[in-house]
Amino acid sequence: MATKSYDAVVIGGGMGGYVCAIRLTQLGKKVALVEKGSLGGVCLNWGCIPSKALIAAANLVEEVRGAAARGITAEPKVDLARLKAFKDEVVKKLVGGVGLLTKGNGVEVLKGTAAFVGPGAVEVSGAGGTDRVEAQAFVVATGARPIEIPGFPFGGDVWSAKEAVELSEVPARLVVIGGGIIGLELGTVYAKLGSKVTVVEALPQILTGVDGEAVRLVAKGLRQREVRVLTSAKAKGLGRKSGSLVLLAEVEGKEEPIECDKVLVAVGFRPWTEGLGLEKAGVKLGPKGFVEVNDRYQTSVPTIHAIGDLTGPPFLAHKAAKEGEIAAEVVAGRKSARDWVAMPGAIFTDPEIGVAGMSEEEARAAGHDPITGKFAFGALGRAIAIGHTEGFVKVIADRATKRLLGAVFAGPEASNLVAEGALALEMGATLEDVALTVHAHPTLPEAFQEACMAAMGEAIHALNRPERPKKGA
Repeated sequence: MATKSYDAVVIGGGMGGYVCAIRLTQLGKKVALVEKGSLGGVCLNWGCIPSKALIAAANLVEEVRGAAARGITAEPKVDLARLKAFKDEVVKKLVGGVGLLTKGNGVEVLKGTAAFVGPGAVEVSGAGGTDRVEAQAFVVATGARPIEIPGFPFGGDVWSAKEAVELSEVPARLVVIGGGIIGLELGTVYAKLGSKVTVVEALPQILTGVDGEAVRLVAKGLRQREVRVLTSAKAKGLGRKSGSLVLLAEVEGKEEPIECDKVLVAVGFRPWTEGLGLEKAGVKLGPKGFVEVNDRYQTSVPTIHAIGDLTGPPFLAHKAAKEGEIAAEVVAGRKSARDWVAMPGAIFTDPEIGVAGMSEEEARAAGHDPITGKFAFGALGRAIAIGHTEGFVKVIADRATKRLLGAVFAGPEASNLVAEGALALEMGATLEDVALTVHAHPTLPEAFQEACMAAMGEAIHALNRPERPKKGA
């Protein structure tokens, strides 16, 4: 068994891992990156990137179908093989780009799986055998994988998100178990491509934890696409009847059989810790199996760090990347730590949702006296011109200081618009700071400016409504 030595070893070549490895080399460290599969991890290979390629294609199909009102008449036909080839080419290009970046930055990629044999060494097993790899510091970034629920083993008629983005077929009837982000994003894709979709969600509402007004917009969009949503419903089992696949659901205490052709299970993720040997290194796990870290991403063993989905929700690729940068700087001896004001989130449903910072309820719980301002896309020139007037922008601010605390974007391009909200929060902007910033016209970001003006009672393109008195006042 050969022995190799490095300043730092990163285990897992996903969004957090490869970013961490590159940053470490920029800081002068000799780095190895261990990855058993393709670089890019879940995000590039079967998560963020392929799903967004399919979402964009499905949106285009629907856009063409609805273009008659703008004088454009056409009936789109979907060539599934070519669409799949397009999606695969997008993935291939980005994965190849990561390979060029790691190589160009001097990161040594070790193909195989790593297992700790102690706090200062791992054994990397690959096609060429097993090597002992020693380092002064380790960063574990192995991520998480879809949860498999009893009675619905992945394979064949039961898909995880990974099989769903393979686009092997568009089933006539698709049941989605889980009304969270992934289930609704992919369920909407298949609805737009022609599947009759049913969503089975165990909780009382879809997108739990997301702004209620925004969720209602998404629910309306699902109804318009004839997606059936069952809340307070549990998937109990899967069988066949007269040759048809049948999912047995319990809806508000009553059993209901649902005939389908495929089932997509999207109920969350569990950490990928199997085979890592973390116990041999002395790394402690939390009660749900995620690795516990401090704000410098150190585990219970200070020389072993953990980042990304392995450390728990929210499961966001950009969060993992930022954590990778911080962990790299800590390993390099810099005074770096988790210090962001807001971690933005983007939900690619239809309409889209973007969120950053606190909700009104969270602001109140944190001791603020919040005020809000809202501007509807229905009153925005650009939104009307492009034929997408659904949704709004809402801001939350502190009443006394007028400092922004949070923002919700629900509607066209919300996933892009949320970046300005995150920047404003990170810089400690006030409502006036945004209101005084000239926004180009006609554009969608004007809605953020207008929402801030509305919170100040100074809206120009919407009526300023007097604030309702507080209860008991």
